[in-house]
Amino acid sequence: MARGKGEGAVFQRTNGLWVGRIELPPDAAGIRRRKEFTSKSKATVIRKLGELRKQLEKQGDIPSDNLTVEAWLTYWLREVAVKTRRPKTVEAYRSIITRQIIPRIGNVRLTKVTGQHIRSVFIAMSTAEKPASSTYQRNTHSVLSAAFRDAEREGRIPRNPVELVDAPRKGRTELEPLTAAEAVKVIATYKTNPDAYLWAVFLLTGARRGEVAGLEWDRVNETLDLSWQLQRIKRGAPLPADFESRHIEGGLYWTRPKSRAGWRVVPLVDPLRAIIAQWRAEAPPNPWGLVFTRTYTDRAGVEHVIPLDPDYVSGAFDATLTQLGIDKNTRVHDLRHTTVDLLYAAGVPEDVISAIVGHSTVTMTRSYQSRDLARVEAGMRSLSASLGL
Repeated sequence: MARGKGEGAVFQRTNGLWVGRIELPPDAAGIRRRKEFTSKSKATVIRKLGELRKQLEKQGDIPSDNLTVEAWLTYWLREVAVKTRRPKTVEAYRSIITRQIIPRIGNVRLTKVTGQHIRSVFIAMSTAEKPASSTYQRNTHSVLSAAFRDAEREGRIPRNPVELVDAPRKGRTELEPLTAAEAVKVIATYKTNPDAYLWAVFLLTGARRGEVAGLEWDRVNETLDLSWQLQRIKRGAPLPADFESRHIEGGLYWTRPKSRAGWRVVPLVDPLRAIIAQWRAEAPPNPWGLVFTRTYTDRAGVEHVIPLDPDYVSGAFDATLTQLGIDKNTRVHDLRHTTVDLLYAAGVPEDVISAIVGHSTVTMTRSYQSRDLARVEAGMRSLSASLGL
């Protein structure tokens, strides 16, 4: 009969050496593990076996040389990351681990990983036929650092080897935010292009893609309540205990923004108030109470109203820029930069800008925002005035 975890055995080999053996928890693949050691003294083996039992009881596991990087990362994703990180973050981790880390150092034993192994991952990423961006390399460093930090914390390795390697330097990114004139041009198309109602909200609030796509009519009155966002989550994905979400349909959910700084309320002032009022009169009804949806016609000629997928928003924005002849590599997220630039140009105080766009570098509670709502509203009016709207 196989011994259970924590049970041990002491026996003597034919060469006279005494052997101590203790059963450990199985690895990530369910393979049986055990730790074995030898001594000329039976008393020494018995003493060490007792010490290992205490260590196993305290830590839940004992490092063993047969655990590979791939086995540890597989276990770490399943048992640690999914319980503490947001679903989209876990999917990003999984992609980095399977595409960048495992192919390069997955077969290395966890206890044998050195700074040179870690560095080799980034050398490969930067010298590939299509080199990885500095941001992607920095994200890979963050995943490695977190996974090996937890391995060190659990006593599986004596030291985190990622600490020996600096994170790749962040490359310089040339943003192409819209100018004030281009922003006005985009907003003005709402009279002929239904998608432009979206761009008006983006540019006049600094909201994020998911916040606008997931906006509900019952959160639109004298203010826009941006405390929920629309996200696509893989069906059946484990969720952290403190993860707040509401199901829309399929893989689409309303979720809370990452930080409480994102739980913000933005005053609704003209011209955005009038633009949204016009959209309310034109918008097709939908069962979710969403402000923005899209329609498509199936093969049978039946028209359907469906929620906005975040990726659809990006594609629609690219199409709008093309139609307007604006030849810039501007993403929907870059509209936040335009909003911030315009707020600064309008002389809006920095703390009010943070309150409007929800930067996580400024921690504001709802009561603080309510107390300063007049200043935020003044900032919004300055933004509209700077655009001549």
